[in-house]
Amino acid sequence: MLSWRIGDVKITRVVEMEMPIPYSPDTVFLKEATPAELRKLPWLYPNFVNADDHLLLSIHALLVEGPGLRLVVDTCIGNDKPRGMTGPGGLQTRFLEAFEAAGWTRESVNAVVCTHLHVDHVGWNTMLVEGKWVPTFPNARYLIGRTEFEHWTAEGDDEQQAILSDSVQPILDAGLAEFVGLDHVISPNVRLTPTTGHTPGHVSVAIESRGERAVITGDMTHHPCQLAHPHWSPSFDSDPKAAAATRARMFGEWADQPILVIGTHYAAPTAGHVKRDGDAFRFVA
Repeated sequence: MLSWRIGDVKITRVVEMEMPIPYSPDTVFLKEATPAELRKLPWLYPNFVNADDHLLLSIHALLVEGPGLRLVVDTCIGNDKPRGMTGPGGLQTRFLEAFEAAGWTRESVNAVVCTHLHVDHVGWNTMLVEGKWVPTFPNARYLIGRTEFEHWTAEGDDEQQAILSDSVQPILDAGLAEFVGLDHVISPNVRLTPTTGHTPGHVSVAIESRGERAVITGDMTHHPCQLAHPHWSPSFDSDPKAAAATRARMFGEWADQPILVIGTHYAAPTAGHVKRDGDAFRFVA
């Protein structure tokens, strides 16, 4: 289980699932990321692209522990939830066992933040107990982006409405939700920072302690190949041009700085530093 220390703050990765994504013109994740283009970036191999030129992605939560804080950042897909990407039966993973193996209990969590409200970032907000969706972390305040929530409640398709119904509404019903702005301060060491484009209210999580800094990306970037090509946008970026501009801006701010960048979907080793590479960037883990 990967973990990192930023001053007084410890960040631990808890994996729900890992997946290789082969290039296919019919089901394109990043249409420009052809095997030929990926091979021009040898630094991606073998950690982020395998020998078959498949993009390697991870779906994981990040546990952030600091003074007075036990925060879960992004809660993956969750069990028992029928989704387009999982099938009608939903997942049956051992995520909660892995969570406990990290030394945490559900009851010990005092805050949860979802960088945005897509399927793979809100799932373990709730769990199925005797046929009812209940908060997984009963003692936490769930920090829900106001802009994000207002957008998806008005604009979401049928699956997005199902996601809100079983993974967000039970939090509201339990009185555990707190609507927050894009720059909300969670603790003296942890704050949100706006990185919109992938979704209208998308945020990343900035961490600073004892002069050390880190950032949890969320989906402003999905894969390290986007450092070399910030304009490569997946089809599910709400605003591809804005998302590309955000990536270029944030990579530029992080480049050649002592900032640990922790990719929310980056395969192991998951964290590293952004370095300038000509007119673009590369990721050094």
